Formats: sequence, structure tokens, C-alpha cells
Amino acid sequence: MPASLQANPWISTWLTVGENGMIMLRVGKVELGQGILTALAQIAAHELDVAPEMVRPEATNTLSSPDEGLTAGSLSITVSGAAVRRVCAEARELFRRAAARKTGLDMKQIRLMSGVFTAPDGAHIGSYAELTGLVDLHVQVGDTSLEIEFASTASKDLARLDLPDKVFGRARFIHDLDFDGMLHARIVRPPRPGAHLDDAPLDRVSAMPGVERVVRGGDFLAVLARREGQATSAAEALAAGARWSAGIELPPSDDIENWLRTAQSEIDVIRADGTRHDGNATVAATFSRPYLAHASIGPSCAIARFDGERLQVWSHSQGVFTLGRAIAAALELPADAVTVQHVEGAGSYGHNGADDAAMDAALLATQAPGRHVRVLWSRADEMSWEPFGPAMVADVTASVDENGTITDWSHQLWSNGHTARPGYAPRHTMLAEAHRAGVTVLPASVDPPPARGYGSARNAEPYYDIARVDVTVHRLLEMPIRVSSLRSLGSHLNTFAQESVIDELAAATGRDPVEMRLAHLSDPRARDVLSTAAAEADWGSPLPEGRGRGVAFCRYKNRGSYCAVVADVEATDRLKVTRLTIAVDVGRVVNVDGVRNQIEGGAVQATSWALFEQVRFDRQSITSTDWESYPIARFDQVPAVEVHLLDRPDEPSLGAGEATQGPVTAAIGNALADALGVRVRTLPFTPDNIVAAINATP
Repeated sequence: MPASLQANPWISTWLTVGENGMIMLRVGKVELGQGILTALAQIAAHELDVAPEMVRPEATNTLSSPDEGLTAGSLSITVSGAAVRRVCAEARELFRRAAARKTGLDMKQIRLMSGVFTAPDGAHIGSYAELTGLVDLHVQVGDTSLEIEFASTASKDLARLDLPDKVFGRARFIHDLDFDGMLHARIVRPPRPGAHLDDAPLDRVSAMPGVERVVRGGDFLAVLARREGQATSAAEALAAGARWSAGIELPPSDDIENWLRTAQSEIDVIRADGTRHDGNATVAATFSRPYLAHASIGPSCAIARFDGERLQVWSHSQGVFTLGRAIAAALELPADAVTVQHVEGAGSYGHNGADDAAMDAALLATQAPGRHVRVLWSRADEMSWEPFGPAMVADVTASVDENGTITDWSHQLWSNGHTARPGYAPRHTMLAEAHRAGVTVLPASVDPPPARGYGSARNAEPYYDIARVDVTVHRLLEMPIRVSSLRSLGSHLNTFAQESVIDELAAATGRDPVEMRLAHLSDPRARDVLSTAAAEADWGSPLPEGRGRGVAFCRYKNRGSYCAVVADVEATDRLKVTRLTIAVDVGRVVNVDGVRNQIEGGAVQATSWALFEQVRFDRQSITSTDWESYPIARFDQVPAVEVHLLDRPDEPSLGAGEATQGPVTAAIGNALADALGVRVRTLPFTPDNIVAAINATP
């Protein structure tokens, strides 16, 4: 039984059949631009044997949708898809049983084609709409009297349900929502983390045109106005006149590695296989990455309305259920008094500012009962205050014996935890809540448990066949710079480090990098993606001077999708990635175009991380607050991306959203080393970091 069905066993929670024949599908996974509602609707239509346009997936609402937790971890198809498949299969058989009872026939005699049930002679019995009055869907899954046989699966492309509105500019995003009498709010954040509000010109700003209210609670400061421009002007005046304390000191940006190693931390031994042995060749190296921003194109937004008893929130959060409970706790409301409706926003693939904006709106809505309150963050707020992906540093030591076999592997990692989402700490995970309470430093982020694939340690254990492996994580208990979940969590750096060392061991033993990996992979599916990527990229063919080619492999979480990448680069005055050849195995493919989109999008984002992205800061505040100080890949810097899918129709579906972050970055790093003959172990691969690596090479 899929986990989502164990928590939400009533078929009626998931499915409603209308008298017009439309089938309303409710799921607990939200649309982030990844096309998940299209894929889930495709699964439902296939299992119910109806035209896809007859299935209408509804946006997640905490009052009416099944609670499937977070939309994270590349689990939507794996978990929610399996639940939808089971629910629809059982619903189909309930309708078949109703058709049998109506005609007196045996269930096995009832045929179903294109949503219509017929007798053996072809006589019409009824459609789903015509039979809905005879079927009670308020039953739990698992009816043992039903013989469930899942429809045979065949991957295909169903046109994205969400794209027409986006292409033609129709109102679809949360930023487009408008309500009569809606108030516009702007938050005035502290100028520095940990700063406390001493004074602000509340009365003067309250008298500005259109301002309805100025709200102060502890260090939380905001304005409510009738129009958006009025709110912006009032917030600027409020910020200019506010006086704050000094705040806390941030780590030294030019020595973040040493700070990570020396900050207070707790040690978690993930794996320890015993005494190490010095081999015929040993590689010992340190790898690091900076803080990374989600850098959503659209800043965070939320709307809330409080009627005096119940609070309704509109949010683009990836975890609307945990968000609702956290807001209720923060405002001391009953848990069932808060309803969160998901509305699409700019995608983030992780914990960006969406939850914080929702808390902002909820808090301000309680100050203006009966009015809708809209909060929109500024670009500077988004880049300064959202939770970043943690900076990380890893020491890897590996040895091979005289036969070139890897015998020992050690991975030591220093990082903050990778999640601070609402629900993971009892209080103060959202900015408005923390600022209202005068909290100086937010609770340190934690890591997901092993059952969810770890956080810092994700993919720190090699998937290769190695006799002795040691993995230790030092999770920081200090968090002066706010961090939380970012696409792939610790897998990004861990895979980069691991695949770089594999290449270095191959060079030390005179072996081809692809051959080195194949020699240590017994899983045939892993071998297939690696061999496919190498063959499609024409691995081993000669390259002109100044060009390089690198390979990398990862099985996400060591139990999810398989991905192998070959990167082609040019290394002149700066690094340019020209082509990425990717082979991926996500098990049974539901929607081919959807998987390709996820792999291509992930590859482009990983390329941007690898070449450009890093949060910048001084000892007082974040300084990368716009697109100039936090550059991302531009269109002319995007490589050609070739995706080769290895469909496994008899295997369970696996997620595609986080398959590429680690192997794309690692393949680019290995290609850079191939082009220059110098290993760059510090991300991103900027000219400064490349020159530093060259200068440090004997």
C-alpha cells in the first residue's frame, strides 16, 4: 500500500465523479512548474480508461486534499503516482461492480472502453457519470472482494495542462490573484541578520496617502495600504526612518571553509566499515561549495484573509499542510482554523521564501479582519532573507590496490543541516514569527532521517562496490546565515566530490574514467546509463586543444533514479559548457516529455550553479541582492542538452527532478580537469577559482 494511501485511505478524498462525467482528482502534491499534475492526471486517465481531458486535477487545498506532506525529494510520481494508480484502479472496479449489479451479470463479463461500461454483446450499461449514483466512493482502499488488475502502462506525452495559461499570459500565478478591497502589504526587514528594532516613524508613515495601517510587533515591521505603489512608498519611508541595533557577525566570506570546520557541530557517523588500509595509490582531496540561492525569477508572494475565527491563506509553498499547522501554532489558532490553498508561483525546488511570505500575510490579515492582505517580497528581500542552500566542505580519501580496485573510501563532511521548513522545529522557523518574538538567530537546520535519504549525507556513501567505506557528517549547530532545502540537498557537493576522486583514481592507475566506474558497478541499470551516456557522447574520440570531456554518475539517494552525464567544455579565458549528454533511468516513464523537461531543466540549473552562482556577504549582511551581484546562466551560456531515456516499464517509477544536480556538476569538473590538466575542487568554476587552482598546483 503506498504511503500516501496509508495516511489517506478514503477513495472519496482523492476522487469525485461529477454528473457531467468530469472526474475531479485531488492530490497532496503541488504544481511547481514541474508538470506533476499533468503526469498524475495521465495516470488517472489511463487507469480509469477515460480521455485525459475528462480528468481535472485540482490544486492542493488543506481542507479537501489528501495530506501527502511535502512536494520534495523527487517523490511525487513514486509516492503520489502509486497512490493515484491504486485509487483509480479500485474506483474503476467499484463502478464495474455497480454495472454488474445493474444488469445481473458477473463482474468479469463487464467491459470498459473509453469510460463506458458495456455487456458482452456490446450493449450500453452506463458511463462513469451515469453510474455515479450507484457507487459510494466514501470507502477505504483495500477492498479484498475486488480483483484489482492495473492497466498496462505505456509511456507517452500528454500535453501539459498548465502551459497554455502561462504561454498566453492568462492569470494563473499567485501574483495575479486579486480580490475586492484587497490591501497591499510590504515588510520592512532588519538591515542585518540579528538586528533588533529600536525605533521607527510609525505615526508619520501612518499618515501617508493610502496607508491603512502600520504594524509593529517586536522586530516585525510592515505597512498596509490600499494600493501597491502606496505600500512600497510607505515601506521605503519606514525603512529610511527606522533605527536598528548592530545585529550579529556573519562568518568570514574569504575563509568559510575554516569556519565550517571550527563551528560548533554534532557528529553523525553514517557508516564505518573498520580499519583503513593504505593502497597502491591514494587520493586525498578537499571539495567545497558556497551558499547557493534558490534565485526564483518571481519573488515570493502570499495572500491571507481572517474573518475573526478562520484564516485562509493562498501560497505557493511546497508544503501547504505543514505550513498551515505552523501558522496556526504561531498565531495560537486551532489547527483546523487555518486553510491553505496552493496557487502556482515561481518554481524554487526547495524551501525558498514562499512559507515566510505566507506567514507575513497571515499575521497581517489578523490585523485587518475581513480584508484580503497581499504580501509581495522585493527582489532584495528575496535574495537576502530566503533560506539558502548550505555551504559545504568535504574531505575525501580513497585508495586502490595493485589491481586498480578501490578498497577504502573515507568521506568527512561539514555542513549545516538541509531543512528548516515549518514543522521541523517547534517554533521560529518563519521570519515573521521569529522577528515578532525578537529572536536573534533562527534554530539551526536539521537533516532528514535516513528513511528520507538523509540531507547533508545524501549520496555521501558511494554507490560503487567498495570494501571499506567510512562516512561522517559534522552538522553545524550554529546558523548565522539562514539555510534550508535546495534541490538535491547534500547530493550536489557529495556527488561532485565522489566523482572527482573516481576520476583522480583512474588517472593515478592509468585507467579510462568510464572503465574505472564500470569496474566498480555491479548494478546492471547503473552500468546501462553509464554505457549509454558514453556511447551517445562519442566517448574516447579526440578533442581539439583547449577542450575537455568528463563523465560522472549518480544514483540519487542511492535508491532513486539513475543518471550518467558526459560534459563537453571549452576552457579559454573562461569556462564554457558546450554540450551535456545525459542518460537517465527513472523506471517506468509516465510522461516522456515531462521527464525530459525535468532532466533538461535540472541540467541547466546545475550548469548555472557550477559556473556562476554563489551567495556573497560581508561580516554584517548578505550583499548579493540582485542579478548583477548574484549572476545566473544567461541564454547564450546554456549548453546543448541531449537526454536519453532508458524506459523500464516493469519497474516502479522513480523521480526525475533531482537526478542531475550532482552528476552534471561533477562531469563539468572532470571535463575542466581534462581540458586544463588541473583539478578545480572549489565551486563555482569561476575564473578566480580556476586561477587559484592553477597557482596552487605544483
